[in-house]
Amino acid sequence: MSIERPWLAHYPEGVPAQIDVNQYASVAAVLEEAFERFRDRPAFANFGKQISYSQVDEMSRRFAGYLTGELKLSKGDRIAIMMPNVLQYPIALFGALRAGLVVVNTNPMYTARELKHQLEDSGAKAIVVLDNFAATLQQVVAETEVKHIVTTGIGDLLGVKGVMINFALKHIKKMVPPFELPHAVRFDDALARGASHALAPVELGHDDIAFLQYTGGTTGVAKGAMLTHGNMIANMLQAGAWVGSNTKPGEEVIITALPLYHIFSLTANGLVFLRLGGLNWLVTNPRDMPGFVKELKQSGFTAITGVNTLFNGLLNTPGFAELDFSRLHLSLGGGMAVQRAVAERWKKVTGVTLVEAYGLTETSPAACMNPLDLKAYNASIGLPIPSTDVAIWSEDGLPLPQGEVGELMVRGPQVMKGYWQRPDETAKVLAADGWLHTGDIARMDENGYFYIVDRKKDMILVSGFNVYPNEVEDVVMQHPGVAEVAAVGVPDEHSGEVVKLYVVRKDPKLTVEELKKFCHDNLTGYKRPKIIEFRDSLPKSNVGKILRRELRDEKQPAAAHS
Repeated sequence: MSIERPWLAHYPEGVPAQIDVNQYASVAAVLEEAFERFRDRPAFANFGKQISYSQVDEMSRRFAGYLTGELKLSKGDRIAIMMPNVLQYPIALFGALRAGLVVVNTNPMYTARELKHQLEDSGAKAIVVLDNFAATLQQVVAETEVKHIVTTGIGDLLGVKGVMINFALKHIKKMVPPFELPHAVRFDDALARGASHALAPVELGHDDIAFLQYTGGTTGVAKGAMLTHGNMIANMLQAGAWVGSNTKPGEEVIITALPLYHIFSLTANGLVFLRLGGLNWLVTNPRDMPGFVKELKQSGFTAITGVNTLFNGLLNTPGFAELDFSRLHLSLGGGMAVQRAVAERWKKVTGVTLVEAYGLTETSPAACMNPLDLKAYNASIGLPIPSTDVAIWSEDGLPLPQGEVGELMVRGPQVMKGYWQRPDETAKVLAADGWLHTGDIARMDENGYFYIVDRKKDMILVSGFNVYPNEVEDVVMQHPGVAEVAAVGVPDEHSGEVVKLYVVRKDPKLTVEELKKFCHDNLTGYKRPKIIEFRDSLPKSNVGKILRRELRDEKQPAAAHS
């Protein structure tokens, strides 16, 4: 199928129509180049501590030596990393990739049920986990294939200051629940033991899987999107070409507040800016907005990525407007729609346009991006990036003309290999000729700019994280007091959307508080319903399917939060 590409005529100056994905054999090759080129430059900063590219090189090499030499893990074995933004994350990540392992990024806030599913499904043989979340792992590890556990504390690489931080978190703030993992090895010990093992060369190619990045895809339970080395190199080069002329290699400081286990932050911050020799300023707890503003003040930042709620939160935090924005030249929003009010206020306060991008876990993630020299917010997700085709299709799978509304389809070298061990689910979204069904409804204007109109599926987007009603409903239905349930997303000024439950009770004594407690125990924070409404019945189709759209379209009462 041939498609028109009107966007090419509107590319920013210097951005090529195509990228050469064969520039690198693997993500590991990109790392080696960055380590060599920027050896003395700072690579990561966290809690006031900076480590250089040469230090990251050395420590990740040692970690790779530990994985292969001590644990005898080999190419293609899966390793889970369950950490927020701390210095240990990139070291574990790069060590695993250099050892030829497949990284399974794991949300540290997972409940035991969610963690067990991901570890079982991926067949992970090893896991690196922050102490704060080790108690969750303890509950399920015996039921998985995980044989090797590496534990670490937030302060482990921070020197004397780190000892104090670890003590305070454990004994004063009580943020480290007690756990027993008798055979676990400390991160520092793993690095020490790995030092005696040379990093054996691993043959890696574009088809080898680099990440199992878990997502609900377009429906249902979390599935591992197989992102290959080729996918990740492609997206790194595509995004790199897009931001290239606006960046100065070796001089950028990018604020990394979104967790690196999230695909947006992983690719945009962790890899694109690494290749540019940038300093990733890791923010461990961006929810602490006053603390976040203090970090920004110290950083001398030139770039920041985030979701709409993050930018909105900063704008509403005292002291943010008084920061020095003289070096800032890139503000990139993704993961969820950027709201006009937030974008316009951001421009007014910082002097920099908040540029919106669009992507999916399945596209590694970037597919479209607005030009960085955009003068003002335009409500668009931008133009397809180099080597990417985007089209609008009808329900019948036929391309629609410019201006028509239909499903957004993406094709390019960044599109995933498929879902891990789920050929049936892969076939639902990935056509034989490489077109990916995004599940988003959109239109294209005459200049090749795309605009999201609606979501085809019932996915709920909470602060940039996908929530799948099927999963929430499956969990809630396990409560003995529930007869029927529907989960929908309703607008929320803080997080874009929140989960609302409509419940038909089996037990008339069931309370909102009891059901919220049940959800708290079985669902990660962003998946938990903020609003619960009891009903005598739910709207259904003639075949008995609950009509979520009807519930979503109802006018929401102002005082619906309970």
